[in-house]
Amino acid sequence: MACGDADKLCLDSIRKSLIRQEDTIIFNLIERIKFPINPTLYKQQLPPSSNFSGSLFQYLFQETESLQSKVGRYLAPEENPFFPDNLSDSIIPLTKCTPVLHPAAESVNVNEKILDIYINQMLPLFCTEVNDDANFATTAACDIQLLQALSRRIHYGKFVAEVKFRDSIDEYKPFILAQDRDALMKLLTFEAVEEMVKKRVAKKAKVFGQEVSLNDNAEEVKGKIDPLLVSRLYDEWVMPLTKLVEVEYLLRRLD
Repeated sequence: MACGDADKLCLDSIRKSLIRQEDTIIFNLIERIKFPINPTLYKQQLPPSSNFSGSLFQYLFQETESLQSKVGRYLAPEENPFFPDNLSDSIIPLTKCTPVLHPAAESVNVNEKILDIYINQMLPLFCTEVNDDANFATTAACDIQLLQALSRRIHYGKFVAEVKFRDSIDEYKPFILAQDRDALMKLLTFEAVEEMVKKRVAKKAKVFGQEVSLNDNAEEVKGKIDPLLVSRLYDEWVMPLTKLVEVEYLLRRLD
């Protein structure tokens, strides 16, 4: 959502963006699963001589975010850093524009939870568990792109919540004032829509992941990614975390 697009904020534009983001997530996932988990990347701490406390993956991720922040990545409201305390100042001048989201949006960041789920639950689900293949830099680059895509998709829940709040203030306001998380979660949940999303991402995974052959008589080959796993990814993590972001945003919406 570009700066100054507050007048264009509507469910239809947000829905189109979320559908397009599905493509990005699936393509990045296909790239990531080419490599094994590479546990050393996430578990082995860097030596004291590196002057960094953490794993190689944390180091690469923080340095990537720091560089990207210099050119204004995190000035965009849909971008949320995984390491907000380690960002560099942007060399891109701030652009004056009408804020799209309520200021409460800045305090909603679930990337710590996303990162934990990604390393401990998602990677074992999609990637092979074999010994390190030493492609640490390439693996980390794939991880970072995929994580940033997942984070962008999940934190887009702020835009969804803002539109729904504007469209039905009287319906949402009592639950926000009462800080009723359960009621807000129920109000935000549309099971039919979620089922449609799961079917769509599974179909996309099947299409995007198929091997292309010029031999019309070639037997059907196994795809690069299991469509059911992509559906599960959205069912168990992407959509629930998105709704968590929506609820957290709304609870702060009237502060």
